[in-house]
Amino acid sequence: MDSTDAPRVALIQFPGSNCEWETKRAAEAAGISCNIFRWNRDPALLTEYDGYIIGGGFSYQDRVRSGVIAAKEPIVATMFDQVTQQGKPVLGICNGAQVLVEAGLIPGLHPGQVEMALAPNYADPAGRLGDFCCRWVYLKHSCLPGRCALTSQMEADYIWPVPIAHAEGRFTTRTEGLIQELRANNQIVFQYCDAEGNIDESREVNPNGALANIAGLCNPEGNVLAMMPHPERASFIRQLPVELGGEWGAQKTEAWGSQEAIAAPGPGRLIFNSLREALRAPAVV
Repeated sequence: MDSTDAPRVALIQFPGSNCEWETKRAAEAAGISCNIFRWNRDPALLTEYDGYIIGGGFSYQDRVRSGVIAAKEPIVATMFDQVTQQGKPVLGICNGAQVLVEAGLIPGLHPGQVEMALAPNYADPAGRLGDFCCRWVYLKHSCLPGRCALTSQMEADYIWPVPIAHAEGRFTTRTEGLIQELRANNQIVFQYCDAEGNIDESREVNPNGALANIAGLCNPEGNVLAMMPHPERASFIRQLPVELGGEWGAQKTEAWGSQEAIAAPGPGRLIFNSLREALRAPAVV
């Protein structure tokens, strides 16, 4: 979809990005005009967009640590100003979440300061690909409805399946009391849980060992979301594994043989639907 009245988002591509096209398809399926914006273009052109997405991958080969080099690029400085001064929304997925943390937009208690880390995963007890964890997990929408603009279409306590694929995705901090402050601010948007919504620290539920089972955080203003799981990989029924079971597994099974049914929205579409509505909201000036 590329309608002239659709909200426009720039999907920032760095060297090493590898999720831009599937993210673009998910955004466009939600009614967003999504343009892939290369890192070496004139940063001033970013101001023409209603909001931004930074997708997954391995920007600059994850050298030094994931996201830190990309966070120093001039286009990220321009995006930072647009987000903090104009209130434009931004979604960071996996490597994009790492960039937002390294740029000081998440958790954003003191914008511009790096207050957390997305550290190397704790070991997967199943031994799958060493510390790189690639599998389906469940998330609980843990913040209040409307708290985060990028989950506005999702009910509180909504439980949904989504895949993860990362080696450095463990939300952590050395700052005493920070997690308590994030809880008090209602900034913990997603937590890893089991299929029934129970939250515990086991590796089967919390795949990387993140503090407080955090899978996604928003900034205090609610217009920035950083999440490690990949909603673009759960945006169509065709992407879901039958082995999920439950309502989504049943919907996938029932969709076989129907092109229309297999292309229907999956659970991750709600993120992009919410982004669409956030993009349509008037910017703060």
